[in-house]
Amino acid sequence: MDETQAGTADDDAALGESVAVREYFGDRYALIARFAASLRDEGELRGLIGPREVARLWERHILNSAAVTPYLGDARSVADIGSGAGLPGLVLAVQRPDIEIHLIEPMERRTAWLQECVENLGLENVQVRRGRAEEYHDAFEVDIVTSRAVAALSKLARMSLPLVRKGGAMVVLKGRNVEREIEPARKVLRSFKTAEPEILEGTTIEDVEPTTILRIRRS
Repeated sequence: MDETQAGTADDDAALGESVAVREYFGDRYALIARFAASLRDEGELRGLIGPREVARLWERHILNSAAVTPYLGDARSVADIGSGAGLPGLVLAVQRPDIEIHLIEPMERRTAWLQECVENLGLENVQVRRGRAEEYHDAFEVDIVTSRAVAALSKLARMSLPLVRKGGAMVVLKGRNVEREIEPARKVLRSFKTAEPEILEGTTIEDVEPTTILRIRRS
């Protein structure tokens, strides 16, 4: 790691220990910090995050994932598809212990990581499910399906919406150009009788860039 990267890593670590972050997570901070430390120590080694991502773990990954939480509302169940390192699923599970969280991930080494995290953090509201989202389309439904950097919206909708109960929603982390993905996905969205997609702003703490969130309700 060069001096520039080290400086960035130090800045990110300071962010994670800041009063603002501690206050934002409240009594869930200790668990979030433990998860972040595990991801910092093992994430790159286990192929969960890239080497450049370690230096911006809190801003780019932990807080980015937490931005979904206000949009969970009174949901009782959530599925995170393509959960990978547990982003956003494990962050949501820590913040909302009242919600049943399903982490769906096809890769064995990643599901092993997820299960280790669940056990190490003592999370009783999480189920780790190995497989592709499509394999669970007839198995169960949830109030909300979330995901982060999984696929373009047309494909993501086909993967996600069969898991969403009627009256539920997709609430997914997307890039700034998500509006461009909506038109190509119209046919899929119509087939599931969804409401008009909503592009929302997910905020956490001051001075951390807001996250773009796309919400699509299923009628």
